[in-house]
Amino acid sequence: MVLPISVEDVKREVKILKALTGHENVVQFYNAFEDDSYVYIAMELCEGGELLDRILAKKESRYTEMDAAVVVRQMLRVVAECHLQGMVHRDLKPENFLFKSTREDSPLKATDFGLSDFIKPGRKFHDIVGSAYYVAPEVLKRKSGPESDVWSIGVITYILLCGRRPFWDKTEDGIFREVLRNKPDFSCKPWPMISNSAKDFVKKLLVKDPLARLTAAQALSHTWVREGGNAPEIPIDISVLGNMRQFVRYSRLKQFALRALASTLNKEELADLRDQFDAIDVDKNGAISLEEMREALAKDLPWELKESRVLEIVQAIDSNTDGMVDFSEFVAATLHVHQLEEHDSGKWQEKSQAAFEKFDIDRDGYITPDEIRLHTGLKGSVDPLLEEADIDKDGKISLPEFRRLLRTASFSPKTCPSVYRSTRNLKL
Repeated sequence: MVLPISVEDVKREVKILKALTGHENVVQFYNAFEDDSYVYIAMELCEGGELLDRILAKKESRYTEMDAAVVVRQMLRVVAECHLQGMVHRDLKPENFLFKSTREDSPLKATDFGLSDFIKPGRKFHDIVGSAYYVAPEVLKRKSGPESDVWSIGVITYILLCGRRPFWDKTEDGIFREVLRNKPDFSCKPWPMISNSAKDFVKKLLVKDPLARLTAAQALSHTWVREGGNAPEIPIDISVLGNMRQFVRYSRLKQFALRALASTLNKEELADLRDQFDAIDVDKNGAISLEEMREALAKDLPWELKESRVLEIVQAIDSNTDGMVDFSEFVAATLHVHQLEEHDSGKWQEKSQAAFEKFDIDRDGYITPDEIRLHTGLKGSVDPLLEEADIDKDGKISLPEFRRLLRTASFSPKTCPSVYRSTRNLKL
């Protein structure tokens, strides 16, 4: 007997496979057939075995850093493409990656999209699915999104580099406790011999706060992944597109504050955003046109923006009103403020204070209405802008209030309902 839910699962998997057809790191879908009892899915033959088998066959069951980076880069390309198309894999693990052939340099192919699902912007999954060792903390808390895939890649990378799981216990419940409460160990061998760049990469993927975790596209821009071979073609980051859409909804004061913060960051700190800017700037003239912005936003498939909205976004970001978005304007609109604070609190303190001082002209520790007008060039009353940031209502903005302004958006996102999936039991 074929249950209705299983039919829907298969239909969804086929739809996802069709959408990803042509990606070099996804097992190719050829066709689907059905009879009275079964559905048959014809897919590409991969003769190189599972990634898990290759890990176990390696000396000490681990990869060299360079070989690991090559593998991780291919996995991230799949995840970034899935997220751009509004999909989440939800069950990434070494067993679900196959090698096309037995050759050492065989391409890696993602497979088994049976638990994968489509997700609309801003929504969360509220069911627990996946494999225990690779499941993200937010999945166990029943409020997960695309970020959970990146966590799973972090777990796989940890295993590739040291041959051990970052979270282990004899029971499933014990594994879940480890995932929720503990941090991965980077003190035991071979971690002292592994590069700081590799450790930094893994740590930024295994951040328990999903908002502070690197996105798949950001991870592809990380130095360690680049050092594993030629820099990959960077896909457009859904979080960058999302930040640009949100920038329009921020108050004028917050937009100016973000521009000030953006101006304090150096080339190295902006490497991932430079990659994103270059990916959108198709004609490579150093500025993003309205047409280039339209093409970039159209790639985020779950969103269907009207032409007027694209123009509104460009006009909000384009602070010098020349009709184009240059790199500094782009950075202000796409900064991951939460990541900056969570990854390096010392740097956050330093950069946010430097941004504050761009407003605080007399260096008395406060931003006054006159200083807002001087910095922004705005005319007339700025009281409505001041009101948003002036929490204690003393008529001026302190450094803590300024930092709060940078952290928080000036709108409240709607609480979104759960995503159309039934709860499944975890499988090991």
